Amino acid sequence: MGWSAALIRPVARAAMARADDPAPLRRAMRLMSKYLLRGPRNVPAQTITTPTGRALWLGARYADGPVILYFHGGGFVAGSPQTHRKLAARLSVLTGLPVVLPPYRLAPEHRLPAAQHDALAAADWLIGQGVAADRIILGGDSAGGGLALSVLSALCKRDTPPRAAFAFCPFTDVTFAGASVRENARTDHFFPGDRVGDLATRILGDTPPDDPRLSPLFARFPNCPPVLLQASTTEILRDDSARMAEALTAQGAEVTLQLWENAPHVWHLADGWWPEARAALRKAATFLSELD
Repeated sequence: MGWSAALIRPVARAAMARADDPAPLRRAMRLMSKYLLRGPRNVPAQTITTPTGRALWLGARYADGPVILYFHGGGFVAGSPQTHRKLAARLSVLTGLPVVLPPYRLAPEHRLPAAQHDALAAADWLIGQGVAADRIILGGDSAGGGLALSVLSALCKRDTPPRAAFAFCPFTDVTFAGASVRENARTDHFFPGDRVGDLATRILGDTPPDDPRLSPLFARFPNCPPVLLQASTTEILRDDSARMAEALTAQGAEVTLQLWENAPHVWHLADGWWPEARAALRKAATFLSELD
């Protein structure tokens, strides 16, 4: 992955540096998901109506076992269930579990905590469909990883914890206080470290960035189930995972933190192109298969 990942760095960083308007990012994610990303074939897919909009259900529609509730990434300004459909399909194949991809409102049209409200509403809807909380596995990448952890906190505080949670390169601290934001400002393949303030301006409303709903790093997780976190050593959000692992462990959770060398942010999307993407997804599948 090293040389090919390095090739995308100047192009991706230049694009992100000019991304003051979310429209180009949304268009780029749609085109990438349609023409560049790969996924398994013949995975059953249904469009379902939820309180937050049209979601995707991949894999078996009705099952007695666990269900993965997966939140897409995109910095809270881009992405959709469709952009992450192929990644979710691969997760379904590797785990043998159905995956539900719900939509949520995006900034700047709908600033945080709108996304967090929608993510929790999606979990409540799934529970209302007869999927008990302890059968739900929360997952997500980047901003979606932060949403998964936000919902995890909410369910734990209700004393209805889910079965487990996993997050790929999660965005857990909207204050951007992690040392890696500065230390990896030059090595991150996608995000210029000096533009994080611009992102905060686009996604935040009147809610303080250290609100636990927005930044699950500061949240409580009583009676927390097992959690898997994966991140790259060279991304600016590395410490969002490292500090999240420390915070969860301090609250008694069983946490697995897996760091990958010189990988782009959410390299998992490159499944079928980079072997490291499939390897990371297999590790996530193994984590889920070993749950009690």
